[in-house]
Amino acid sequence: MTKSTRSPDGARADRGDQADIQAVSRVSQILSLFDPATPELTAGEVAERLGLNRTTAYRYCTSLVAAGLLERDPEGGGYSPGGLLLQLGAFAIGHRRVINLAPRHMQSLARATRCSSVLSLWGLTGPVVSRVEENISTAVIVSVRVGSHLPLDAAQSKVFLAYHGDQLSMERLMANLPGPVREELRADVERVRTVGHCSAMSTPGIVAVAAPVFDEYGICATLAIIGPDNTLSMSDDAPELRVVVDTARELTRELGGHYRPDDVDQRAM
Repeated sequence: MTKSTRSPDGARADRGDQADIQAVSRVSQILSLFDPATPELTAGEVAERLGLNRTTAYRYCTSLVAAGLLERDPEGGGYSPGGLLLQLGAFAIGHRRVINLAPRHMQSLARATRCSSVLSLWGLTGPVVSRVEENISTAVIVSVRVGSHLPLDAAQSKVFLAYHGDQLSMERLMANLPGPVREELRADVERVRTVGHCSAMSTPGIVAVAAPVFDEYGICATLAIIGPDNTLSMSDDAPELRVVVDTARELTRELGGHYRPDDVDQRAM
């Protein structure tokens, strides 16, 4: 019979792993305290409900604020779900629903415009391509890889910047850009708010035409078509643009959302 021994380094690593797991479990317990009936808690209330001492509860809450998972009321001192938590929750809900409902609309859009259709969802700092329906009726196929992070000057990005529910975060993103680039982007975003769509050439020779998709919580995705600039126009009266907007509106209805409040659906008149 042999006796197994652990080295001091291995024992310390095991203790460190256990501490990490315990910290993650504690974070989960704190976040689970919030619900519609409990939108805000103080560190003292967290300590009382979880059986922690106040110092430990305060330290956890402060760390969660720094991570963006909680926000602190500077006047009352209470804590509520933070921007990152809300963003991830909205992303998860929107991801499941819009990804399931979009394919049929995207396939029709690709056929009608003879362009590849692209569905993008908002990530942490910009749109992420979540689904692509390629147009296979032409000799040249313009596409984009699923999972691609789009730059802020992309058409889809400008649509998100215009309609995102957290405009303060959008301003912070744009503030990181050089002055002239920032001001040009802000002008483009303001134009999106006016006309409700965006056409842009962020990649030389490739045009993207994008429109917002809304669910009951606000913008949840962008729907776009992409194609070469010699066949896809960036004009506001391009027939392909009308198809993109109509398709985005139809998907919005199916998601239970309301399209742009200032937009008039001519077919309903």
